[in-house]
Amino acid sequence: MLCKGNRLEAYRFIDEHKDFFGLRWLLKHFHIYPNAYYNYRKNRKKSFLQHRQQVFEQIKTIYYNNNRILGHRPMRIFLKRQEISLSKTTVHKYMNQILGLHARIMRKKPAYVHGTKNKIFPNLLKQDFHCTEPNRIWCTDFTYIRMRNGKMRYNCSILDLYDRSIVATLNSDYINTELAKATLEKALMEEKPEKGLILHSDQGCQFTSWGFINYCESRGICQSMSKAGCPYDVGRILRTFKIKKNVEVTDNGKIII
Repeated sequence: MLCKGNRLEAYRFIDEHKDFFGLRWLLKHFHIYPNAYYNYRKNRKKSFLQHRQQVFEQIKTIYYNNNRILGHRPMRIFLKRQEISLSKTTVHKYMNQILGLHARIMRKKPAYVHGTKNKIFPNLLKQDFHCTEPNRIWCTDFTYIRMRNGKMRYNCSILDLYDRSIVATLNSDYINTELAKATLEKALMEEKPEKGLILHSDQGCQFTSWGFINYCESRGICQSMSKAGCPYDVGRILRTFKIKKNVEVTDNGKIII
């Protein structure tokens, strides 16, 4: 019993054998202060334990309703909205040590590998994300989706900086120029923008290929590209990808469409 460190079991043992061994002798050998033992007898922590159990249930409800993606920091914000004020350390203790709840973390992307580019366009955006009219500045990028069977599927999306809406999105088994062109063609057919549209992307080989460049020139689209390895200008669409993956995460931690 002493090896387990269960204080409640120690209290019960003392209650059963205090008449034979003596109360002070038992408290001394169990390393328990008399004040702690008498608090147990008077059950002074009953209201605290009941309130803590209610907090536990609330934490589990919030955690599972948000697809298990919340850590202790956002959990503290959700609890505060429900008028439950706890410190960051306390929420971390309740989630990680007592309830065993951990936030799901997205895998880190591999290091950027530089390649040979056919043609590089200047950065027309320069981290200025303000747009006063729709269909004037679009951002595009690729992301991967891990299927339940372990295979990879790729998504190409185009975002309008005017209202942060996705104007076109397509999925494919291959990440290539054809997917980028098909997504752009779908956006042009649905939105019908005027000539002079700015399409911002990174320096991926799909966007620097001659096929994609010629297609943009034939449609009167001005290409704009970020510096290699600098994703800040396409950060808006990258954030959209992350939210989409977090919302659609399944029980086994993989993404499905």
